[in-house]
Amino acid sequence: MKKLFLALLAGGLASALSAAPKPPKLVLTVVIDQFRFDYLRRFQKDYNSGFVRIMTQGAVFTNAHQVHFPTVTAVGHSAVMTGATPSSSGIVGNDWYDRETGKSVTSVSDASTTLLGGGPGKTGSSPRRLLVTTVGDELKMQGREAKVIGVSIKDRSAILPAGHAADGAYWFDSASKHWVTSTYYTPELPKWVSDLNDSDLSKRFRDARWLPFDARDKTAKPFCTMAKNDTEVKACRSLEATPWGNELIEEFAEKALVEEKLGKHGATDVLTVSFSSNDYVGHAYGPDSPEVRDISIRTDRLLGKLLDFVDRQLGPGNTVMVLTADHGVSPVPEVNQSRKLPGGRLSEPDLLATMTKALTAKYGEGKWVVGMSGPSPYLNREWIAEKKLDQAEVEQTAATALAAMPHILRVYTRTQLMNGQIANDYIGRAVQFGFNAQRSGDIFIVPEPYYLFEKSGTSHGMPYNYDSHVPVIFMGPGFKPGEYPGRVGVVDIAPTLASILGVEYPSASIGRVLNEALR
Repeated sequence: MKKLFLALLAGGLASALSAAPKPPKLVLTVVIDQFRFDYLRRFQKDYNSGFVRIMTQGAVFTNAHQVHFPTVTAVGHSAVMTGATPSSSGIVGNDWYDRETGKSVTSVSDASTTLLGGGPGKTGSSPRRLLVTTVGDELKMQGREAKVIGVSIKDRSAILPAGHAADGAYWFDSASKHWVTSTYYTPELPKWVSDLNDSDLSKRFRDARWLPFDARDKTAKPFCTMAKNDTEVKACRSLEATPWGNELIEEFAEKALVEEKLGKHGATDVLTVSFSSNDYVGHAYGPDSPEVRDISIRTDRLLGKLLDFVDRQLGPGNTVMVLTADHGVSPVPEVNQSRKLPGGRLSEPDLLATMTKALTAKYGEGKWVVGMSGPSPYLNREWIAEKKLDQAEVEQTAATALAAMPHILRVYTRTQLMNGQIANDYIGRAVQFGFNAQRSGDIFIVPEPYYLFEKSGTSHGMPYNYDSHVPVIFMGPGFKPGEYPGRVGVVDIAPTLASILGVEYPSASIGRVLNEALR
Protein backbone atom coordinates (compact mmCIF):
# COMPACT_ATOMS: atom_id res chain seq x y z
CA MET A 1 0.00 0.00 0.00
CA LYS A 2 2.85 2.36 0.85
CA LYS A 3 4.54 1.70 -2.50
CA LEU A 4 1.24 2.21 -4.30
CA PHE A 5 0.67 5.51 -2.49
CA LEU A 6 4.16 6.76 -3.37
CA ALA A 7 3.71 5.72 -6.98
CA LEU A 8 0.39 7.54 -7.20
CA LEU A 9 1.89 10.61 -5.52
CA ALA A 10 4.84 10.64 -7.92
CA GLY A 11 2.50 10.23 -10.88
CA GLY A 12 0.31 13.06 -9.65
CA LEU A 13 3.25 15.36 -9.20
CA ALA A 14 4.59 14.51 -12.65
CA SER A 15 1.16 15.15 -14.17
CA ALA A 16 0.86 18.49 -12.36
CA LEU A 17 4.31 19.57 -13.49
CA SER A 18 3.65 18.58 -17.08
CA ALA A 19 0.34 20.47 -17.00
CA ALA A 20 1.95 23.66 -15.66
CA PRO A 21 2.15 26.33 -18.36
CA LYS A 22 5.62 26.84 -19.76
CA PRO A 23 7.17 30.27 -19.18
CA PRO A 24 6.59 32.72 -22.03
CA LYS A 25 9.46 33.53 -24.35
CA LEU A 26 8.86 37.26 -23.90
CA VAL A 27 7.16 39.67 -21.55
CA LEU A 28 6.12 42.75 -23.52
CA THR A 29 5.19 45.67 -21.29
CA VAL A 30 3.54 48.59 -23.09
CA VAL A 31 2.99 51.88 -21.28
CA ILE A 32 1.08 54.66 -23.03
CA ASP A 33 2.09 58.03 -21.62
CA GLN A 34 -1.08 59.92 -20.61
CA PHE A 35 -3.80 57.48 -21.58
CA ARG A 36 -6.98 57.49 -19.53
CA PHE A 37 -8.99 54.27 -19.32
CA ASP A 38 -12.03 55.98 -20.81
CA TYR A 39 -10.15 56.46 -24.11
CA LEU A 40 -10.66 52.72 -24.68
CA ARG A 41 -14.43 53.22 -24.48
CA ARG A 42 -14.72 56.72 -25.92
CA PHE A 43 -12.98 55.94 -29.21
CA GLN A 44 -13.89 52.25 -29.32
CA LYS A 45 -15.79 52.43 -32.62
CA ASP A 46 -12.67 53.83 -34.29
CA TYR A 47 -10.38 51.00 -33.18
CA ASN A 48 -9.81 47.94 -35.35
CA SER A 49 -6.37 46.61 -34.38
CA GLY A 50 -4.30 46.43 -31.20
CA PHE A 51 -6.85 47.71 -28.71
CA VAL A 52 -9.57 45.48 -30.16
CA ARG A 53 -7.28 42.48 -29.85
CA ILE A 54 -6.29 43.02 -26.24
CA MET A 55 -9.81 44.03 -25.17
CA THR A 56 -11.26 40.81 -26.59
CA GLN A 57 -8.40 38.40 -25.92
CA GLY A 58 -7.03 39.92 -22.73
CA ALA A 59 -7.85 40.13 -19.03
CA VAL A 60 -9.18 43.68 -18.80
CA PHE A 61 -9.23 45.37 -15.39
CA THR A 62 -11.76 48.16 -15.83
CA ASN A 63 -11.17 49.83 -12.45
CA ALA A 64 -7.36 50.06 -12.26
CA HIS A 65 -5.60 53.06 -10.73
CA GLN A 66 -2.26 54.58 -9.98
CA VAL A 67 -2.30 54.69 -6.17
CA HIS A 68 0.22 57.49 -5.55
CA PHE A 69 0.48 61.28 -5.65
CA PRO A 70 1.77 62.93 -7.79
CA THR A 71 0.53 61.12 -10.89
CA VAL A 72 3.38 62.09 -13.22
CA THR A 73 5.49 60.28 -15.81
CA ALA A 74 8.50 59.17 -13.79
CA VAL A 75 6.44 58.00 -10.82
CA GLY A 76 3.93 56.14 -12.97
CA HIS A 77 6.59 54.40 -15.04
CA SER A 78 8.57 53.39 -11.96
CA ALA A 79 5.47 51.78 -10.43
CA VAL A 80 4.73 49.45 -13.36
CA MET A 81 7.60 46.96 -13.04
CA THR A 82 8.53 47.56 -9.39
CA GLY A 83 5.07 47.42 -7.82
CA ALA A 84 6.39 50.15 -5.52
CA THR A 85 5.31 53.68 -4.64
CA PRO A 86 7.57 56.72 -4.17
CA SER A 87 7.66 56.14 -0.43
CA SER A 88 10.08 53.25 -1.07
CA SER A 89 11.15 53.61 -4.72
CA GLY A 90 12.51 57.12 -4.13
CA ILE A 91 11.07 58.36 -7.44
CA VAL A 92 9.05 61.23 -5.99
CA GLY A 93 8.57 63.18 -9.23
CA ASN A 94 9.95 63.85 -12.66
CA ASP A 95 12.46 66.04 -10.83
CA TRP A 96 13.06 67.23 -7.30
CA TYR A 97 15.41 69.27 -5.13
CA ASP A 98 18.37 67.25 -3.87
CA ARG A 99 19.28 68.56 -0.42
CA GLU A 100 22.72 66.91 -0.47
CA THR A 101 23.92 68.78 -3.55
CA GLY A 102 21.64 71.80 -3.29
CA LYS A 103 20.55 71.26 -6.92
CA SER A 104 17.49 70.15 -8.83
CA VAL A 105 17.83 66.62 -10.24
CA THR A 106 15.70 64.49 -12.53
CA SER A 107 14.52 60.99 -11.77
CA VAL A 108 17.26 59.51 -13.98
CA SER A 109 19.95 62.19 -14.20
CA ASP A 110 23.42 60.76 -13.54
CA ALA A 111 26.50 62.96 -13.86
CA SER A 112 28.75 59.90 -13.69
CA THR A 113 27.51 58.70 -17.10
CA THR A 114 27.99 59.97 -20.65
CA LEU A 115 25.34 60.10 -23.37
CA LEU A 116 26.06 57.80 -26.32
CA GLY A 117 24.75 58.73 -29.75
CA GLY A 118 23.71 62.31 -29.07
CA GLY A 119 26.96 64.18 -29.58
CA PRO A 120 30.14 64.41 -27.49
CA GLY A 121 30.31 65.65 -23.93
CA LYS A 122 26.67 65.26 -22.92
CA THR A 123 25.71 63.79 -19.58
CA GLY A 124 23.81 60.52 -19.67
CA SER A 125 21.07 58.99 -17.56
CA SER A 126 20.69 55.84 -15.48
CA PRO A 127 18.38 54.06 -12.99
CA ARG A 128 20.67 54.78 -10.00
CA ARG A 129 18.08 57.00 -8.27
CA LEU A 130 15.60 54.10 -8.27
CA LEU A 131 15.97 52.48 -4.85
CA VAL A 132 14.14 49.21 -5.56
CA THR A 133 14.18 46.31 -8.03
CA THR A 134 12.04 45.59 -11.08
CA VAL A 135 10.70 42.32 -12.47
CA GLY A 136 13.62 42.32 -14.92
CA ASP A 137 16.07 42.75 -12.06
CA GLU A 138 14.58 39.78 -10.24
CA LEU A 139 14.95 37.64 -13.37
CA LYS A 140 18.60 38.65 -13.59
CA MET A 141 19.19 37.98 -9.87
CA GLN A 142 18.16 34.36 -10.37
CA GLY A 143 20.99 33.98 -12.87
CA ARG A 144 18.64 33.37 -15.74
CA GLU A 145 19.79 34.04 -19.29
CA ALA A 146 17.18 36.76 -19.69
CA LYS A 147 17.70 39.91 -21.70
CA VAL A 148 15.94 43.13 -20.64
CA ILE A 149 15.53 46.16 -22.92
CA GLY A 150 13.63 49.44 -22.44
CA VAL A 151 12.52 51.80 -25.24
CA SER A 152 10.85 55.23 -25.25
CA ILE A 153 11.25 58.79 -26.44
CA LYS A 154 11.75 59.93 -22.83
CA ASP A 155 14.80 58.75 -20.90
CA ARG A 156 12.86 58.15 -17.68
CA SER A 157 10.23 56.12 -19.53
CA ALA A 158 12.84 53.83 -21.08
CA ILE A 159 15.01 53.48 -17.98
CA LEU A 160 12.72 53.09 -14.97
CA PRO A 161 10.58 50.12 -16.14
CA ALA A 162 13.67 48.26 -17.41
CA GLY A 163 15.49 48.52 -14.08
CA HIS A 164 19.07 48.40 -12.81
CA ALA A 165 20.27 45.21 -14.49
CA ALA A 166 18.81 45.93 -17.93
CA ASP A 167 20.95 45.11 -20.95
CA GLY A 168 19.96 48.40 -22.50
CA ALA A 169 17.63 51.37 -22.36
CA TYR A 170 17.21 53.62 -25.39
CA TRP A 171 15.54 56.99 -25.79
CA PHE A 172 15.28 59.69 -28.45
CA ASP A 173 17.51 62.75 -28.24
CA SER A 174 15.58 65.69 -29.68
CA ALA A 175 18.70 67.79 -30.35
CA SER A 176 20.49 65.22 -32.54
CA LYS A 177 17.32 63.35 -33.57
CA HIS A 178 19.18 60.15 -32.72
CA TRP A 179 18.43 57.14 -30.58
CA VAL A 180 20.74 57.27 -27.57
CA THR A 181 21.73 55.42 -24.43
CA SER A 182 24.37 56.01 -21.76
CA THR A 183 27.63 54.50 -20.57
CA TYR A 184 25.73 53.04 -17.63
CA TYR A 185 24.69 50.24 -19.99
CA THR A 186 27.51 49.93 -22.50
CA PRO A 187 30.83 51.61 -23.36
CA GLU A 188 29.67 52.32 -26.91
CA LEU A 189 26.43 52.50 -28.85
CA PRO A 190 25.57 49.13 -30.44
CA LYS A 191 26.26 49.05 -34.17
CA TRP A 192 22.65 48.36 -35.07
CA VAL A 193 21.58 51.54 -33.24
CA SER A 194 24.35 53.57 -34.91
CA ASP A 195 23.29 52.24 -38.30
CA LEU A 196 19.70 53.21 -37.56
CA ASN A 197 20.80 56.74 -36.63
CA ASP A 198 22.87 57.00 -39.82
CA SER A 199 19.72 56.36 -41.85
CA ASP A 200 18.51 59.89 -40.95
CA LEU A 201 15.43 58.82 -38.99
CA SER A 202 13.38 61.97 -39.30
CA LYS A 203 13.89 62.72 -42.99
CA ARG A 204 10.55 61.24 -44.09
CA PHE A 205 8.67 63.61 -41.77
CA ARG A 206 10.39 66.88 -42.71
CA ASP A 207 7.61 68.28 -44.87
CA ALA A 208 4.82 66.07 -43.60
CA ARG A 209 1.42 67.39 -42.55
CA TRP A 210 -0.35 65.73 -39.66
CA LEU A 211 -3.76 65.00 -41.15
CA PRO A 212 -6.66 63.34 -39.31
CA PHE A 213 -6.43 59.58 -39.57
CA ASP A 214 -9.80 59.40 -41.33
CA ALA A 215 -9.17 62.31 -43.68
CA ARG A 216 -10.67 61.50 -47.09
CA ASP A 217 -8.17 63.52 -49.09
CA LYS A 218 -5.48 66.20 -48.84
CA THR A 219 -8.11 68.93 -48.61
CA ALA A 220 -8.70 68.00 -44.97
CA LYS A 221 -7.42 70.54 -42.48
CA PRO A 222 -4.09 69.38 -41.00
CA PHE A 223 -3.49 69.51 -37.28
CA CYS A 224 0.03 70.82 -37.90
CA THR A 225 2.98 70.58 -40.27
CA MET A 226 6.70 69.90 -40.05
CA ALA A 227 7.34 72.14 -43.08
CA LYS A 228 9.06 75.34 -41.97
CA ASN A 229 7.90 77.29 -45.02
CA ASP A 230 4.21 76.36 -44.69
CA THR A 231 2.55 79.50 -43.33
CA GLU A 232 -1.00 78.27 -43.82
CA VAL A 233 -0.76 75.53 -41.20
CA LYS A 234 0.34 75.70 -37.58
CA ALA A 235 3.87 74.36 -37.09
CA CYS A 236 4.20 71.16 -35.08
CA ARG A 237 6.09 71.78 -31.84
CA SER A 238 8.46 68.90 -32.47
CA LEU A 239 8.54 65.45 -34.03
CA GLU A 240 7.99 63.91 -30.61
CA ALA A 241 4.76 65.88 -30.17
CA THR A 242 3.11 64.18 -33.16
CA PRO A 243 2.03 60.58 -33.86
CA TRP A 244 5.26 60.20 -35.85
CA GLY A 245 7.16 60.08 -32.57
CA ASN A 246 5.24 56.92 -31.66
CA GLU A 247 6.02 55.49 -35.09
CA LEU A 248 9.73 55.89 -34.37
CA ILE A 249 9.29 54.10 -31.04
CA GLU A 250 7.43 51.17 -32.59
CA GLU A 251 9.99 50.81 -35.37
CA PHE A 252 12.83 50.85 -32.85
CA ALA A 253 11.06 48.21 -30.75
CA GLU A 254 10.81 45.94 -33.81
CA LYS A 255 14.50 46.49 -34.52
CA ALA A 256 15.44 45.71 -30.92
CA LEU A 257 13.45 42.47 -31.00
CA VAL A 258 15.43 41.27 -34.00
CA GLU A 259 18.90 42.60 -33.21
CA GLU A 260 18.84 41.65 -29.52
CA LYS A 261 17.21 38.28 -30.33
CA LEU A 262 14.53 38.90 -27.71
CA GLY A 263 12.47 35.84 -26.92
CA LYS A 264 15.22 33.53 -28.14
CA HIS A 265 17.35 33.11 -25.03
CA GLY A 266 17.45 30.51 -22.29
CA ALA A 267 14.87 32.34 -20.20
CA THR A 268 12.01 34.79 -20.58
CA ASP A 269 13.18 38.11 -22.01
CA VAL A 270 11.60 41.47 -21.19
CA LEU A 271 10.88 44.36 -23.55
CA THR A 272 9.35 47.53 -22.11
CA VAL A 273 7.96 50.03 -24.61
CA SER A 274 6.55 53.43 -23.69
CA PHE A 275 4.66 55.48 -26.27
CA SER A 276 5.47 59.08 -25.31
CA SER A 277 3.84 61.14 -28.05
CA ASN A 278 0.35 60.75 -26.55
CA ASP A 279 1.55 62.80 -23.58
CA TYR A 280 2.94 65.67 -25.65
CA VAL A 281 -0.24 65.85 -27.71
CA GLY A 282 -2.49 65.54 -24.65
CA HIS A 283 -0.79 68.38 -22.80
CA ALA A 284 -1.17 70.71 -25.76
CA TYR A 285 -4.76 69.93 -26.74
CA GLY A 286 -6.55 68.16 -23.90
CA PRO A 287 -8.58 64.93 -23.70
CA ASP A 288 -11.62 66.31 -25.53
CA SER A 289 -9.71 67.36 -28.64
CA PRO A 290 -9.75 65.77 -32.12
CA GLU A 291 -5.95 65.54 -31.85
CA VAL A 292 -6.17 63.18 -28.85
CA ARG A 293 -8.79 61.09 -30.62
CA ASP A 294 -6.54 60.92 -33.66
CA ILE A 295 -3.39 59.85 -31.82
CA SER A 296 -5.40 57.27 -29.86
CA ILE A 297 -6.60 55.72 -33.13
CA ARG A 298 -3.06 55.72 -34.48
CA THR A 299 -1.80 54.10 -31.26
CA ASP A 300 -4.35 51.32 -31.81
CA ARG A 301 -2.85 50.65 -35.26
CA LEU A 302 0.74 50.81 -34.01
CA LEU A 303 0.00 48.46 -31.14
CA GLY A 304 -1.52 45.99 -33.57
CA LYS A 305 1.52 46.28 -35.81
CA LEU A 306 3.86 45.58 -32.89
CA LEU A 307 1.84 42.59 -31.66
CA ASP A 308 1.73 41.09 -35.15
CA PHE A 309 5.49 41.54 -35.49
CA VAL A 310 6.13 39.83 -32.16
CA ASP A 311 3.96 36.88 -33.18
CA ARG A 312 5.83 36.54 -36.48
CA GLN A 313 9.13 36.52 -34.64
CA LEU A 314 8.25 34.21 -31.76
CA GLY A 315 5.08 32.44 -32.82
CA PRO A 316 1.58 33.04 -31.42
CA GLY A 317 1.04 32.15 -27.78
CA ASN A 318 4.63 32.69 -26.68
CA THR A 319 4.34 36.23 -25.33
CA VAL A 320 2.74 37.68 -22.23
CA MET A 321 1.77 41.28 -22.87
CA VAL A 322 0.61 43.87 -20.38
CA LEU A 323 -0.75 47.29 -21.28
CA THR A 324 -1.08 50.21 -18.89
CA ALA A 325 -0.51 53.96 -18.59
CA ASP A 326 1.49 56.15 -16.24
CA HIS A 327 -1.34 58.63 -15.63
CA GLY A 328 -4.43 60.25 -17.11
CA VAL A 329 -5.10 63.95 -17.63
CA SER A 330 -7.48 66.75 -16.69
CA PRO A 331 -9.75 68.49 -19.17
CA VAL A 332 -8.54 71.89 -20.32
CA PRO A 333 -9.99 74.28 -17.68
CA GLU A 334 -11.51 76.61 -20.26
CA VAL A 335 -13.27 73.65 -21.91
CA ASN A 336 -14.74 72.64 -18.57
CA GLN A 337 -15.85 76.20 -17.90
CA SER A 338 -17.62 76.32 -21.26
CA ARG A 339 -19.55 73.24 -20.15
CA LYS A 340 -20.47 74.95 -16.84
CA LEU A 341 -18.28 72.46 -14.98
CA PRO A 342 -15.71 73.10 -12.24
CA GLY A 343 -12.15 73.95 -13.18
CA GLY A 344 -9.68 76.78 -13.47
CA ARG A 345 -6.05 77.84 -13.31
CA LEU A 346 -3.95 78.52 -10.24
CA SER A 347 -0.71 80.45 -10.00
CA GLU A 348 2.33 78.75 -8.51
CA PRO A 349 4.07 82.15 -7.96
CA ASP A 350 0.97 83.31 -6.04
CA LEU A 351 1.17 80.21 -3.83
CA LEU A 352 4.82 80.87 -3.05
CA ALA A 353 4.16 84.56 -2.44
CA THR A 354 1.30 83.80 -0.04
CA MET A 355 3.39 81.27 1.87
CA THR A 356 6.44 83.55 2.04
CA LYS A 357 4.32 86.49 3.22
CA ALA A 358 2.91 84.43 6.09
CA LEU A 359 6.34 83.16 7.14
CA THR A 360 7.90 86.62 6.91
CA ALA A 361 5.12 88.20 8.95
CA LYS A 362 5.59 85.69 11.77
CA TYR A 363 9.35 85.02 11.72
CA GLY A 364 11.00 87.80 9.72
CA GLU A 365 12.63 88.21 6.31
CA GLY A 366 14.53 85.27 4.87
CA LYS A 367 14.96 82.93 1.94
CA TRP A 368 12.25 80.54 2.94
CA VAL A 369 12.17 78.24 -0.10
CA VAL A 370 15.26 76.59 -1.60
CA GLY A 371 13.70 74.29 -4.19
CA MET A 372 10.56 72.81 -5.73
CA SER A 373 9.20 69.51 -7.02
CA GLY A 374 6.18 70.52 -9.04
CA PRO A 375 4.14 72.70 -6.68
CA SER A 376 5.74 71.13 -3.59
CA PRO A 377 8.23 73.51 -1.89
CA TYR A 378 11.38 72.61 0.01
CA LEU A 379 11.84 74.90 3.01
CA ASN A 380 15.23 76.32 3.93
CA ARG A 381 16.07 74.08 6.88
CA GLU A 382 19.42 75.76 7.48
CA TRP A 383 17.69 79.12 7.81
CA ILE A 384 15.05 77.64 10.13
CA ALA A 385 17.75 76.08 12.34
CA GLU A 386 19.81 79.27 12.34
CA LYS A 387 16.81 81.25 13.63
CA LYS A 388 16.17 78.49 16.20
CA LEU A 389 12.64 77.93 14.93
CA ASP A 390 10.58 74.79 15.25
CA GLN A 391 10.43 73.02 11.87
CA ALA A 392 6.94 71.60 12.43
CA GLU A 393 5.59 74.99 13.45
CA VAL A 394 7.07 76.69 10.37
CA GLU A 395 5.56 74.02 8.13
CA GLN A 396 2.16 74.47 9.74
CA THR A 397 2.31 78.25 9.37
CA ALA A 398 2.98 77.86 5.66
CA ALA A 399 0.28 75.19 5.28
CA THR A 400 -2.36 77.27 7.06
CA ALA A 401 -1.73 80.23 4.76
CA LEU A 402 -1.89 78.03 1.64
CA ALA A 403 -5.04 76.21 2.76
CA ALA A 404 -6.87 79.55 3.00
CA MET A 405 -6.31 80.28 -0.70
CA PRO A 406 -9.17 79.76 -3.18
CA HIS A 407 -9.55 76.28 -4.72
CA ILE A 408 -7.00 74.59 -2.47
CA LEU A 409 -8.59 71.42 -1.13
CA ARG A 410 -5.88 70.18 1.24
CA VAL A 411 -2.37 71.01 2.35
CA TYR A 412 -0.17 68.46 4.12
CA THR A 413 3.12 69.03 5.91
CA ARG A 414 6.20 66.87 6.13
CA THR A 415 5.72 66.46 9.89
CA GLN A 416 2.13 65.27 9.46
CA LEU A 417 3.23 62.69 6.91
CA MET A 418 6.16 61.53 9.03
CA ASN A 419 3.79 60.99 11.96
CA GLY A 420 0.88 59.58 9.97
CA GLN A 421 -1.36 62.48 11.02
CA ILE A 422 -3.51 62.56 7.88
CA ALA A 423 -6.98 61.41 6.88
CA ASN A 424 -7.07 57.76 5.86
CA ASP A 425 -9.08 58.33 2.67
CA TYR A 426 -7.96 57.87 -0.94
CA ILE A 427 -6.38 61.33 -1.13
CA GLY A 428 -4.51 60.93 2.16
CA ARG A 429 -3.29 57.46 1.21
CA ALA A 430 -2.10 58.65 -2.20
CA VAL A 431 -0.12 61.49 -0.63
CA GLN A 432 1.33 59.14 1.98
CA PHE A 433 2.36 56.68 -0.76
CA GLY A 434 4.03 59.58 -2.56
CA PHE A 435 6.07 60.75 0.42
CA ASN A 436 9.71 59.75 0.77
CA ALA A 437 11.39 61.15 3.89
CA GLN A 438 14.78 61.63 2.23
CA ARG A 439 13.64 63.16 -1.07
CA SER A 440 10.23 64.76 -0.78
CA GLY A 441 9.51 68.41 -0.09
CA ASP A 442 8.02 69.91 3.06
CA ILE A 443 4.58 71.07 1.91
CA PHE A 444 2.14 69.11 -0.28
CA ILE A 445 -0.68 70.99 -2.00
CA VAL A 446 -3.79 69.28 -3.42
CA PRO A 447 -6.07 71.66 -5.34
CA GLU A 448 -9.76 71.06 -5.94
CA PRO A 449 -10.54 68.76 -8.88
CA TYR A 450 -9.88 70.20 -12.36
CA TYR A 451 -7.72 73.09 -11.09
CA LEU A 452 -4.26 73.33 -12.66
CA PHE A 453 -1.05 75.26 -12.08
CA GLU A 454 -0.25 75.42 -15.83
CA LYS A 455 -0.77 78.68 -17.74
CA SER A 456 -2.03 76.95 -20.89
CA GLY A 457 -3.08 73.55 -22.19
CA THR A 458 -3.70 70.91 -19.56
CA SER A 459 -1.81 68.62 -17.21
CA HIS A 460 -2.00 65.87 -14.60
CA GLY A 461 -0.56 64.97 -11.22
CA MET A 462 -3.56 64.76 -8.90
CA PRO A 463 -5.00 61.73 -7.05
CA TYR A 464 -8.40 62.17 -8.69
CA ASN A 465 -9.91 59.58 -11.05
CA TYR A 466 -9.23 61.53 -14.22
CA ASP A 467 -5.49 61.33 -13.43
CA SER A 468 -5.35 57.92 -11.71
CA HIS A 469 -7.76 55.69 -13.68
CA VAL A 470 -5.72 53.89 -16.35
CA PRO A 471 -5.83 50.60 -18.27
CA VAL A 472 -4.37 47.41 -16.84
CA ILE A 473 -4.73 44.60 -19.38
CA PHE A 474 -2.88 41.27 -19.52
CA MET A 475 -2.90 39.05 -22.58
CA GLY A 476 -1.16 35.77 -23.26
CA PRO A 477 -0.70 32.23 -21.93
CA GLY A 478 -1.84 31.85 -18.35
CA PHE A 479 -4.46 34.65 -18.41
CA LYS A 480 -8.23 34.28 -18.65
CA PRO A 481 -9.83 36.74 -21.09
CA GLY A 482 -12.68 38.82 -19.77
CA GLU A 483 -13.51 41.98 -17.86
CA TYR A 484 -12.67 42.29 -14.17
CA PRO A 485 -14.49 45.18 -12.44
CA GLY A 486 -12.81 45.03 -9.02
CA ARG A 487 -10.53 47.90 -8.03
CA VAL A 488 -6.86 47.09 -8.59
CA GLY A 489 -3.61 49.05 -8.77
CA VAL A 490 -0.87 49.45 -11.34
CA VAL A 491 1.35 48.22 -8.49
CA ASP A 492 -0.33 44.80 -8.94
CA ILE A 493 1.31 44.33 -12.36
CA ALA A 494 4.80 43.52 -11.08
CA PRO A 495 3.87 40.79 -8.56
CA THR A 496 1.51 39.24 -11.10
CA LEU A 497 4.28 39.03 -13.71
CA ALA A 498 6.74 37.77 -11.11
CA SER A 499 4.28 35.05 -10.14
CA ILE A 500 3.87 33.67 -13.67
CA LEU A 501 7.64 33.88 -14.24
CA GLY A 502 8.42 32.06 -11.00
CA VAL A 503 10.67 34.77 -9.55
CA GLU A 504 10.61 36.72 -6.32
CA TYR A 505 8.42 39.82 -6.22
CA PRO A 506 10.38 43.05 -6.70
CA SER A 507 11.96 44.23 -3.46
CA ALA A 508 9.42 46.89 -2.40
CA SER A 509 6.30 45.76 -4.25
CA ILE A 510 3.12 46.51 -2.31
CA GLY A 511 0.80 44.99 -4.92
CA ARG A 512 -0.94 41.64 -5.00
CA VAL A 513 -1.05 38.84 -7.56
CA LEU A 514 -4.19 39.24 -9.68
CA ASN A 515 -5.19 35.61 -9.22
CA GLU A 516 -8.71 36.18 -10.51
CA ALA A 517 -7.29 36.56 -14.05
CA LEU A 518 -4.90 33.59 -13.90
CA ARG A 519 -5.78 30.19 -15.31
